[in-house]
Amino acid sequence: MNVYTPILVLGALAAGFAVFSVAIAPLTGPRRYNRAKLDRYESGISPSPLPDGGGKVSVKYFFTAMMFIVFDIEIVFLYPFAVAFDRLTWFAVFAVLLFLVNLTIVYAYEWRRGGMEWT
Repeated sequence: MNVYTPILVLGALAAGFAVFSVAIAPLTGPRRYNRAKLDRYESGISPSPLPDGGGKVSVKYFFTAMMFIVFDIEIVFLYPFAVAFDRLTWFAVFAVLLFLVNLTIVYAYEWRRGGMEWT
């Protein structure tokens, strides 16, 4: 049990800090709300009026977000393989090739759906 004591103490401190932060926020935060603060999107530009029940969001927005996620995951997983390329076993090379095949499928899907067209 002595091995886990520091981990438990750190967990208790983190939980205590989280509870304290949530409890003290309403007491110390500002209470002056205006129309801009209560608006659903505050960017400095007045939002265009939406029909009742909300408006349609272009699917292209989600495809673009998906592409950024795919690019980020690709870099995160391929960088360690690039660093240790000279020490890879055949299993690791096969794993990287399988990962690249999966990425190729994702890119082909995005390309066919028009996610690569930025205009």
